[in-house]
Amino acid sequence: MKQYRWLIIGVVSCLVLAAVGYFWATGLMDSVFNYRSPLRNSPPAPGTPLGTQLTRRVIIVLVDALRTDTALDSQVMPYLNELRSQGASATMHSQPPSFSEPGYTTLLTGAWPDINDGPAVNLDYEEIPTFTQDDIFSAAHRLGLRTAISGYYWFEKLVPQQAVDAGFYTPGEDAAADQDVMNAALPMLAGDYQLVLIHLDQVDYAGHHEGGPLDPRWNAAAARCDDYLRQVVSALDLKLDTVIVLSDHGQIDRGGHGGPEPVTLLEPFVMAGAGIRPGQYGNMNMVDIAPMIAALLGTNIPATSQGHILTNMLTLTPEQDTTIQAALAVQQDHLFEAYTAALGATGKVPEGREVVTATHNAMDSVRARRLSGERLWRTLLALIIAAIPATILVLRRNKKNLWPAIGTLVYVLLFNFRYAILDGRTYSLSSVEGQMWLITYMATTALVALVIGWLVAVFGAGAVRLGSRKAAETSLGFVFLTIYLLALPVLVSFAVNGPLVTWTLPEFYTSYIALLSLIQGLFVAVIGLLLTGIATGMAWLIAKRT
Repeated sequence: MKQYRWLIIGVVSCLVLAAVGYFWATGLMDSVFNYRSPLRNSPPAPGTPLGTQLTRRVIIVLVDALRTDTALDSQVMPYLNELRSQGASATMHSQPPSFSEPGYTTLLTGAWPDINDGPAVNLDYEEIPTFTQDDIFSAAHRLGLRTAISGYYWFEKLVPQQAVDAGFYTPGEDAAADQDVMNAALPMLAGDYQLVLIHLDQVDYAGHHEGGPLDPRWNAAAARCDDYLRQVVSALDLKLDTVIVLSDHGQIDRGGHGGPEPVTLLEPFVMAGAGIRPGQYGNMNMVDIAPMIAALLGTNIPATSQGHILTNMLTLTPEQDTTIQAALAVQQDHLFEAYTAALGATGKVPEGREVVTATHNAMDSVRARRLSGERLWRTLLALIIAAIPATILVLRRNKKNLWPAIGTLVYVLLFNFRYAILDGRTYSLSSVEGQMWLITYMATTALVALVIGWLVAVFGAGAVRLGSRKAAETSLGFVFLTIYLLALPVLVSFAVNGPLVTWTLPEFYTSYIALLSLIQGLFVAVIGLLLTGIATGMAWLIAKRT
């Protein structure tokens, strides 16, 4: 029995590692799903209204997932480009995660996803929380303006419904659903509403279900949205009204979004009508939308807003500009106080600089200081954990470990060959098609790659001809080397992001690769035990025959 002690320890260790992989991976996913802003229970209070109304009403047309290249294509969206030539336009920049629910929340609150209290990923309808931070619909409602939304039913859960006077919400995402949205929206435009959001979803649907942005059906969906935009503007008087056309995120070429790829974080922005100074304005941020609408309607700046009011786009008097800048200074000061209090930190916004940028930089510094303190001990612990197996491997190095190491390399190459080369997936949430898909895809890919790597390790070393014990040891050695290699990106993410998502959003590339590695590690441990049993049985049969 004593001679099999290490084999027993190896089997038990595999089971423990499989359990660790399962609970850590599920805990990590749950922590992302449950993430809420550190300001959730202490949102900054709304300030006073700006007063002057530059337009009779603001109509927002949100074309979900519309990429900038599609929006600029006059063959696909001729009316949008005609409107662009008449109004103000810019390239809008967002921040990860590039999912719709955090994007919608950023657009309406003016705050980035780490503090806007929207979900960090797209949750199912039943699980969507209403964001607690001030938003442009609530600001308009407090001022006595009438508001309306026609679009996807996620808005019904995200936006405080006491701030919405009329709403049409559909669970559909395709062209038929957009027709229903338009049927509900056009009467809203004929009514007495000063803030209306119209959400068109079929471009996003084409990206997910009809081949992605490179498929002709994507352009067909965008063209239909362009026709709807023409109908919307035809119902307005741009001498009195203002229309804003934008998107919540882009999509990668194969279809999908959610990650930090540059194409998912660029969106079109076109604004035309009353109060607007036409021109091309370069770059802007998604957080600038809500405070810009506040300036147009004369509401308060949403209290958690981190955006600029791009006054060069607006027809303002010097007095109005002065009022806006003063209100921004007060709002940003209150935001900084609330943020530092929520983090239990101290700090100061440098004086003599542009107030929004200075406040944003100061908040980043507060966040970075807290992260640095947490990362120090995590990095030391990760280095120790990584060094122990490496030291053992170095001290016990011999030619017997060569083939398990080659097998591990084969596994890693094969897994990533299928993932990145054959399937063209990115190392981010943009390539995830759902939880069940992720589990199934990882299981099948890991199974095939692991079996091939195991065959290389076991038969390359000739282990099955050397007895059951040797076959088992070689198989377990291959399994543990593979798990060790997969553990390295997990340790990197642990050092950078922590074991779970807590008070701030993670760095998305490292956290996603860690998630992939944890799920792989789970399957490698379980499948590896089965392969160890097979190797042991094969060696026993060979020994029996000889």
